[in-house]
Parts: sequence; structure tokens; C-alpha cells
Amino acid sequence: MALPRTGRLDDRGQTVIEFTGTLPLILVTLALLWQAALVGYTFSLAGNAADKGVRAGTVGGQAACQAAAGEDMPGAWAADYDCREEGDTFRTTANVQVPLLFPGGFDLPISIPGEAAAPLESRW
Repeated sequence: MALPRTGRLDDRGQTVIEFTGTLPLILVTLALLWQAALVGYTFSLAGNAADKGVRAGTVGGQAACQAAAGEDMPGAWAADYDCREEGDTFRTTANVQVPLLFPGGFDLPISIPGEAAAPLESRW
């Protein structure tokens, strides 16, 4: 025995239509969250590079600073380091470019600075 038809359209497939409509929103949200994680990781890399550079620079000078600052920097991140003496203090600034979605591809026009300073060891 068949059920009587009420004249209403069947709602099968409605979930597929709703998912298809919200899929772009879900993907954009995931991309924004991933980009935020990359910015945070870039902050961490910049700070670590500056810390390592200033630690090496207080004892070994600018060449040691440059080498130590770039030692742990992943190859996909573009960075430049400024190592200098200022009186009795050694300062290092690491400017790291923020990648766009995937490191090694395109970089955003944003550079994250990491700065560190310490007294020179040779003066004490």
C-alpha cells in the first residue's frame, strides 16, 4: 500500500544544497585561520633569530651574529638581519617576511621585526 501524496515537494537533497552554499565560507574561514597561524609563527621566528643573533654577537661580533641569527630560520622564510654595536650594547634586528598561505611562495608586503639587545661581553 502506497502512502498518499500530500502535494508537497520532497526535501531530499536539501543538505547538499546548503553544504554547497556554505562551503566557500568554510574554506575562507580556514584560510584566514591558517594565515593567522603563519603570522604568529613568523613572530616566533623573528624573536628567536634576534635572540640567537644577539647572544652570538656579544661574544663574536657581527659575523657571528649574522650566522647565528639565520641558523634556525627555515629556508622558505625570507629574512634579513641587522647586527650592530651601540656603545656598550649589542643590538640585533631580524626582519622576517610573512608568507601568504604557504611558505616559499608569495610573501605579504608585511615584515615582522624581532629585536634583542645585550651588553657586550668583551667590555666586562
